[in-house]
Amino acid sequence: MSTVPTSRPEPPVDPGRARRARERRDAWARRGPLLPAVVFLVIVTQLPFAATLVISFWDWNALRPGQGGFTGFDNYREVFGDPDLRASVLTTIWLTAGAVLVSLALGLVAALLLDRRFPGRALVRTFFITPFLIVPVAAALLWKHALYNPEYGLLNGTLTWLWSLFGSDSPPQPDWITQWPLASVAVCLIWQWTPFMMLILLAGLQSRDTEAAEAARVDGANAWQIFRYLTLPHLRPYLELAALLGSIYIVQHFDAVFTITSGGLGTANLPYSIYRTFFQAHDYGLASAAGVVVVLGAVVIATLALRLVSTLLREEQR
Repeated sequence: MSTVPTSRPEPPVDPGRARRARERRDAWARRGPLLPAVVFLVIVTQLPFAATLVISFWDWNALRPGQGGFTGFDNYREVFGDPDLRASVLTTIWLTAGAVLVSLALGLVAALLLDRRFPGRALVRTFFITPFLIVPVAAALLWKHALYNPEYGLLNGTLTWLWSLFGSDSPPQPDWITQWPLASVAVCLIWQWTPFMMLILLAGLQSRDTEAAEAARVDGANAWQIFRYLTLPHLRPYLELAALLGSIYIVQHFDAVFTITSGGLGTANLPYSIYRTFFQAHDYGLASAAGVVVVLGAVVIATLALRLVSTLLREEQR
């Protein structure tokens, strides 16, 4: 008696596993085209930083070939222990804090003024942001030669004209860069970054609830009270975002210091000290350690900025 072979029943298909596999395929289909860009980004950014990080732990000076070696954290100790480098760290902090705070205050005033309706407002806004669009080196050259120069600069020329109105032929002709070196660099940065602050704060002003301000005005609140209790609390996250983004750039700013003062007269910030250590002292290990310190500081500020941006986006979606 022959028996008919029976086929073994197929195992049931797990719908959850099939769905997860389909989602993985869809995810790779969306992210696959981005893979070349990610690889390129890693090659041009992360690999150089990794090399810099490795070099920062070595004593590598081109003026002493063959005498270097692994030093551990000695380069980092020297960054914070050397008087010149420590002074450059403090200069970086003062320059960043001063430029950011002043440009933020001026940007707030400009945003409040440009938020009002008046003829030609769009043209005025366009002209106001032009300093931010100028190449930083060109802006520094403009301030150094066209404004600060004691012989033919605009500032001393204005002083000569003002004194002539009162019949004086001996106006003060200060050497602005020599007498106020750090302030000269800071003013150039403030001039460039005030329009950026204004743009962010103006966007914040245009997203506020105007009905609340009108209701407060009807209830008898004056302009200062509306600004103090309604406008300023609404602008707080925008103020923080502008300050963080400005700090990311200014903490690593090099152009104005190099162009206006060449790092002299106590204006050498940490990026300029890195340049001087690398290209003049040829101490690649120490320069790499200082560069890592700047990058880590910028990363901390950038992380705070990204968290603030995500918070703003979540609030806008509500």
